[in-house]
Amino acid sequence: MHLRRSTAAALLLAAGIGHAATFDLRLLGTQDIATGTLFGGVEFGGISGLDRLGAGRYVAIADDRGGERGTPRFYELGLNYDAAGFHGVTINSQTYMQRPDGTPFPATSRTVDPEGIRLLANGNLAWSSEGNWSGNPAARYQPFVREMTAAGGFVREFGLPSMYGYVDNTTTGARSNKGFEALAVTPGGTIYAANEDALIQDGPLTTVAAGSVVRVTAVDTATGQSGRQYAYALPAIPVDAPPGAPFPPDNGMSELLAIDDTSFIAVERAFAAGVGNTIRLVKTSITADTTDVSGLASLVGATYTPMTRELLLEMPISFEGVALDNIEGISWGETLANGNRTLVLVADNNFSATQRTQIMVFEVSAVPEPATYVAMLGGLAVLGLVARRRRALR
Repeated sequence: MHLRRSTAAALLLAAGIGHAATFDLRLLGTQDIATGTLFGGVEFGGISGLDRLGAGRYVAIADDRGGERGTPRFYELGLNYDAAGFHGVTINSQTYMQRPDGTPFPATSRTVDPEGIRLLANGNLAWSSEGNWSGNPAARYQPFVREMTAAGGFVREFGLPSMYGYVDNTTTGARSNKGFEALAVTPGGTIYAANEDALIQDGPLTTVAAGSVVRVTAVDTATGQSGRQYAYALPAIPVDAPPGAPFPPDNGMSELLAIDDTSFIAVERAFAAGVGNTIRLVKTSITADTTDVSGLASLVGATYTPMTRELLLEMPISFEGVALDNIEGISWGETLANGNRTLVLVADNNFSATQRTQIMVFEVSAVPEPATYVAMLGGLAVLGLVARRRRALR
């Protein structure tokens, strides 16, 4: 694939943001795994979370709930790429997640909805489940974030606020299939979990006319309990669905990746039936001004300062000649020979014949800080003034 510089800075200017992005992103290449691919006799797909394990090795979690293609599971993938391009992907292994009693989750019924997965400092894995809403309490399974071993064994469940739980899918609590989609682990070891779109008590879902808000909750891995919580503002859906579409468009935070202990890359994934996916990568930070909203029962009408939001890259329906799929996972990747880091994105194919597991790799390079641009523009202004004076003296 021909390599071209991304248009992150231009997009920032078009969006009316008055300074440059923190990084520039260059697409190195893409690889697809076709829907229907089998591994160990089980259909591969539904990849909703991704994280780097080591050189060329990545863990990828499938959002198979059970009762769909098989037992809820995760994979180890091998990715082969360098500055010249993305050369191949392999599926190395498949591991079933286990329940607290040590047995695998059932293959024939829905009990979990795996979404995020992150490597912890102790070599274990943190993972999130959106749970499964049902009007029948006996078939209702609550969202959670848990720790498991590299072999899938249960270690513990982290304590998270009850506000994220399913209640009635109408008046309060999480909305069906809108729970813990995003999961990050900072260099300092704090876990951050976020719901995909607004909790019912926090207002309506995103629409083409208006955005919404999600909660990003910190979890202390030492105590296993949650604490500080911050609001992240989701923008309105960028593209509407055409008349007669089978369902309305949506938008949500599909993943969160730590840059440092207080800054992250958020993946905003919008979809309009009959149109396609729009993917935004956003730098978002917790600053001294960001409000801890953990004490607010509802964000409707509340006064608070959300996390910052700085657009890094917007990928429309077709980006760099690549038709985008349902991007749900993001991970830091390999460091290239030139010293630049890489980002890896992965799409959930929903086990659909019209989609595929799409993996995209970007080179990350720094761009000048805003002050550099100001100094540069100031220098150009001085040079222009000198030139005008010289012309006047002639």
